[in-house]
Amino acid sequence: MCGIVGYIGDKQAAPILLDGLSKLEYRGYDSAGIAVFDGQEIQIKKTMGRLKVLEELTHGGETMKGCCGIGHTRWATHGCPSDVNAHPHFNKDHSIAVVHNGIIENYAKLKKKLENKGYEFQSETDTEVLVHLLTDYYKGDPIEAIERVMHRVEGSYGLGIMFKDHPHHIYAARKDSPLIVGASSMGNLIASDVPAILKYTRSVYYMENEEIACLSGENIHFYNIDGEEIEKTPTTINWDINAAEKGGYEHFMLKEIYEEPKAVRDTISPRLKDDDVVIEELGMTDEEIRSIRKIDIVACGSASHVGMTAKYVIESMARIPVEVDVASEFRYREPIYEDNMLVIIISQSGETADSLAALRDAKNHGVRTLGIVNVVGSSIAREADNVMYTWAGPEISVATTKAYSAQLAAMYLLSMKFAKVRGMLTDEEFAQLRSDLIQLPDQIESLFGMKEKIQKFANRYLAAGHMFFIGRGIDYAIAMEGSLKLKEISYIHSEAYAAGELKHGTISLIEDGTLVVAVATQEKLYPKTISNIVEVKTRGAFVMALTNLGHTDIEKNADYVIYIPKTSQYFTNSLAIIPLQLFGYYVSVGRGLDVDKPRNLAKSVTVE
Repeated sequence: MCGIVGYIGDKQAAPILLDGLSKLEYRGYDSAGIAVFDGQEIQIKKTMGRLKVLEELTHGGETMKGCCGIGHTRWATHGCPSDVNAHPHFNKDHSIAVVHNGIIENYAKLKKKLENKGYEFQSETDTEVLVHLLTDYYKGDPIEAIERVMHRVEGSYGLGIMFKDHPHHIYAARKDSPLIVGASSMGNLIASDVPAILKYTRSVYYMENEEIACLSGENIHFYNIDGEEIEKTPTTINWDINAAEKGGYEHFMLKEIYEEPKAVRDTISPRLKDDDVVIEELGMTDEEIRSIRKIDIVACGSASHVGMTAKYVIESMARIPVEVDVASEFRYREPIYEDNMLVIIISQSGETADSLAALRDAKNHGVRTLGIVNVVGSSIAREADNVMYTWAGPEISVATTKAYSAQLAAMYLLSMKFAKVRGMLTDEEFAQLRSDLIQLPDQIESLFGMKEKIQKFANRYLAAGHMFFIGRGIDYAIAMEGSLKLKEISYIHSEAYAAGELKHGTISLIEDGTLVVAVATQEKLYPKTISNIVEVKTRGAFVMALTNLGHTDIEKNADYVIYIPKTSQYFTNSLAIIPLQLFGYYVSVGRGLDVDKPRNLAKSVTVE
């Protein structure tokens, strides 16, 4: 959510800021702005709408001269989308400018005190409180003023700050909202995510909570909240820069669907060694694995659907009790922590605010934590006791595809590891699972051959008012993710339901022509799902069924059938989700929508 970019060096700042912000558009935003010091004043341009409006307003940055600046794309929290609520925000004489990601929770109290001191507010945002607080505290030393503000405010923030009195520096501060600092030969940069600066440097410092950075064109200094200078070590980013570009595809989402075989292969291949599953980063001995009494999986959105699948797989394969919690609910239900419990946090970005809060709560209770994340050096990766990376590479489209598939693969590996160590699999069963896992990437790739067929079918439902997805067991988890993909990017109301619960409410909504997507990949549950298909058919539904090769009898009851290759019952999600992702994609394309940047959504939700 929101994006921050800052630059100081020997190049013109505005074009670099605009370019960096364009790489963060996937995060979701409703307005954009930049501030540049022109040698005399801090010039600010900001506007509601897409970044291209700001680019036109500044002629690609050409009208804003200067080698020092900060930029922002805003996703509205306090105050509606508007020019005045857009960032950067500034004080009365434009001597301080601020961009901010996050939420200041005590802003109302602070605002009242500042207004009593005579400060006038122009916007409805919580961010403007920060600008006036900085003005109130500033006595010539920016670091001291920033420290005092950090001690005073409550909430989350990633900040980029400029002081007119210090034209050769930009400043950054961070608490619970991601921020990185990049070092390059052409100058130094700040950003809220790696893609914004990957074009200019691969040397990155990850800022920790309650740290401050001071950047000049030549140097970078870091301080803690008490103003004491600290040493930090840079990380080298190994992403292929082309991975963050469309590469000839019409949308990032389609490109990333086509990258799923590689993402799954890259996640599993390094961990399949000598006919075994080797997860060195797990950091657990066989004795510790055998002692696990309970697993709690905590995640948001699509990652929580991975968790649901993992629950079925781990409980069946390894016989360990598993609970799955939506991260935003986890802390507030006062979870019961137990001895020998493992909490697994799943997050693509590693910065998801609710998931991060859940991680910290578990650690505060002395519970072992494992992060399943995609972004190296992210907050969850740094703070979890152990971290298992998914190696999916940068994912730009807001609607996740390849990161989801890589997370599934990681959970399969964990399940197999736990099951083998705990003696729940014979050697033959383990060898078969390993063989099935190795085949998954090629099987995923084989499903791309049906994309034209799926596109034609999707075009029939561009004007649909609502759709339903049903399934049982793992198929229910698949249905939930398929439904989410559709509603995220097509804006069609879609609901996923456990097929056995149809008669407890949802079936009353089925009428002539209603599309019901029935997922039936679990052999033991297949006859039950067929019964549910018959139930909705008799009430007028049009049924699209998704099942395993060989189940041609389903054509007697379904109107349209998609077959997936045969694999282990545990791994069917990895195959079944591909046609559903393509279906959602082509419905969105057919409706003329912004596939990669759906309205009101953000890639990384960094506020609670």
